[in-house]
Amino acid sequence: MTDEGTARSAEATSAEPGPLDSPDPTAPPRRPRGRVVIAGVIAAVLVAVVAFAAGWLAAPRTATPSDTSVEAGFARDMQQHHDQAVQMAMIVREQTDDPDIRQLAYDIATTQAQQSGQMYAWLNSWNLPQASSQPAMTWMTQPTLSGAGSDSHEHGGVSATTGAIDSSGMKPGDPMPGMASADDLARLSQLTGVDAERLFLQLMIAHHLGGVEMAEAVLDRTTNPLVVPLAKAMTFAQTGEIDYMRQLLAARGGA
Repeated sequence: MTDEGTARSAEATSAEPGPLDSPDPTAPPRRPRGRVVIAGVIAAVLVAVVAFAAGWLAAPRTATPSDTSVEAGFARDMQQHHDQAVQMAMIVREQTDDPDIRQLAYDIATTQAQQSGQMYAWLNSWNLPQASSQPAMTWMTQPTLSGAGSDSHEHGGVSATTGAIDSSGMKPGDPMPGMASADDLARLSQLTGVDAERLFLQLMIAHHLGGVEMAEAVLDRTTNPLVVPLAKAMTFAQTGEIDYMRQLLAARGGA
């Protein structure tokens, strides 16, 4: 090999970095893409966990209701109350073709069945049985949050919002306010047309008045964050339905 060829070979060899040559110290380190993605996922999970923990720690603590609590009693009794409203609504839908009554009955049935399911779920989440160890309506005999013996919503023996009868004299085991009797339900099942519509409206108005009475009673006795919003929703919705049913009843010659 000539001196010129030897020089060129040496120059080429020195220009190509070998496997042991050190990388450029000024260049940023290169990471495999997979590791970057995994690191991002882990970081996101950690952020979510921290955010959840912060929210959980900041949330107000509420004691789980006991078996004899106002909340448990309301959930059990109001489920039974709602179930009868659903029953009456389904009966009248079979006894009339009137679109207004059928739509009202459908709305009542679906709304109260959904609310009944919510209260069933409360008891499950509180690890409480669906059946009570106390007579019905015992919870309504407990003192209000202010310590008074009657509902703060009541004035002069009637509800200030609906005209419902004052429940302050309720005794454990008394019938729930507004509940229809077995004879009422049997009669509703036998009537058709306007006669069925009129009786349904009369029974459901009384039933709603009783439901509002129970909802107002629990609002006077609890601050539970599950119970309070639902009880307020019941009071608002059923008060509006009472007004509407009174109009429907008047149009059918009832009172």
